[in-house]
Amino acid sequence: MEREYIGVDLHKSSFQACALSATGERRWEGRFARTADGIARFVARGVDARGAIAVEASGPTWAFVDALASTGAAVCVVDPRKTKLKAGFAAKTDRLDARRLADALRRESVVSIYIPPPELRELRELCRGRHQAVRLRTRLAQMIRALLLRCDAGEPPGTRLYSPRALAWLAAVQLGPDTTRTLRRLERLYREIHREAQAADAELKQRAAADPIAVALTGLVGLGPVLAVTLRAEIGDITRFPRGAALASYAGLVPRVDRSADRIYHGRITRDGSPWLRWALVEAASHAMKRDDGVGRWARRLAVRKGAMKARVGLARVLCNEVFTTWPRPHVAP
Repeated sequence: MEREYIGVDLHKSSFQACALSATGERRWEGRFARTADGIARFVARGVDARGAIAVEASGPTWAFVDALASTGAAVCVVDPRKTKLKAGFAAKTDRLDARRLADALRRESVVSIYIPPPELRELRELCRGRHQAVRLRTRLAQMIRALLLRCDAGEPPGTRLYSPRALAWLAAVQLGPDTTRTLRRLERLYREIHREAQAADAELKQRAAADPIAVALTGLVGLGPVLAVTLRAEIGDITRFPRGAALASYAGLVPRVDRSADRIYHGRITRDGSPWLRWALVEAASHAMKRDDGVGRWARRLAVRKGAMKARVGLARVLCNEVFTTWPRPHVAP
């Protein structure tokens, strides 16, 4: 039986599908609910191991991919930024998007993205959840300090509001009746999110200690257990990259280049790829600025000339090479 190429325009509650033959002939198309029954009706239309499916990356993509795993069909998750489906067309509808996805898949002109296994996705959510909890804690601390400043109530002792001494000082602050109620509300929220952030830190450190890849990455200057396991989760499979420069490009840490004849322009970094990976690398670089080798001295000279942030980005690119070489590879028997 001839292979079918199926394009899927996926949404929160439904999806549009279109199937083409190898010659571009339209076999069938339809709209389905993104439920178990809707996916079962979609599979019943003829989705099997001989089929190839293209779906754009979006919020519910991984759940949709998992639901199709039992069919054996080859599923391609399309990068919408690098696969231009609307070029040259004036109209854009769900039906046309599904047709164009199927046709691009048939012509092998789609750019796919890495599909991480379910256990790696779980680890990513754990790392990202910890980062979000820390960001919420920082935001609440800023709100509390701004309130204290407006009321001229002084500064908490120390630099970290979650230290026991600072929290004890904060509990003793008395302002106006309404302002005090607001302060106590923010304080309760801050204490709770701090407990959650501590629990997330402890869980990540435990996971890092049990992961041989994260353990190997902690040997790099600037990488503690939390950042090491975050890199391990966001990179997934290091063999996807031929060298460290490709990893830096995936993280969006390389500059844009516009070159034509004898004219060349280097712009800001692309910021393409995973923002979580980019954050982890830049955060690790900020800690690695103190390293005492030649790379550390180069980064500090660059900070004097270009500024601290540009130096951290440059050092993050160097860390990509070090992560690439340090990452343990599975042993292949001769």
